[in-house]
Amino acid sequence: MKQFIFLHHPRLPHSLTLAQQWARELEQLGARTQLISAWNHKEIQCHAPEATLVITLGGDGTILRAARACAQAAVPILAINLGRVGFLSEWAPEQFDARAVMAETYWLEERVMLHALWSRQGKPFGESVALNDVVVGRGKLARVIRLATYIDDDYLKTFVADGAIVATATGSTAYVFATGGPILAPEVKTLVLVPIAPYLSQLKSLVLPEGSRVLFRLETDHDAILTIDGQVDVELQNGDEVLVQASQHIARFARFQPRTYFYSTLVERLHERCV
Repeated sequence: MKQFIFLHHPRLPHSLTLAQQWARELEQLGARTQLISAWNHKEIQCHAPEATLVITLGGDGTILRAARACAQAAVPILAINLGRVGFLSEWAPEQFDARAVMAETYWLEERVMLHALWSRQGKPFGESVALNDVVVGRGKLARVIRLATYIDDDYLKTFVADGAIVATATGSTAYVFATGGPILAPEVKTLVLVPIAPYLSQLKSLVLPEGSRVLFRLETDHDAILTIDGQVDVELQNGDEVLVQASQHIARFARFQPRTYFYSTLVERLHERCV
């Protein structure tokens, strides 16, 4: 029996209402359904392996949470946009079609994820996957940090900057885009490295080949922060290291649009941001 998990946004009451309505429609077609808060990471991880499809109701932030929680299970995600921009979303609420979902008439888009491992005095003290990006940045004080940067164990340079971003193609339309970096097509497996407001540096961005590893060694006399997908923060200290590379897990998205959807959607979304 097919099983669908609805992830509703806890701060958007109408997302729960819609989830309940659509769950009833799928149950009438013979499916089993489950409703979980999109912020309940542990419960999502527990039930994702049993699911045919995870359906998110929210904005891009909800999708990022779902992608991290579902990464190990590799369950496809169908994103319904209740947010503002919705770069990752597939449908608006009025487009939801229970019969199409039940029939699995979608194709699967696979996107690279990141794995970040952070260490202190040579000992790891945390790790996470990310769909968009991993950012090492300055803390509360508006003062630069120094990031000695290595690509595949070879020294690149030390950035004197507000920080640096390592992003996937998915993340290239987020923080990377805001800092003037390149936009990558969604299924591209390369990563992009972008320093944030670098001082006296001509290197504004660098697209890295598939399989590359980026190591940051932090030099600072004040606070610094590691951020995962703009949602998870970790305090860093002088000498800490952050290793970022492609994860063994991928994010899978259920798509009903044509395979070339990204390009027309990109133009529409960028227009929305500018008006």
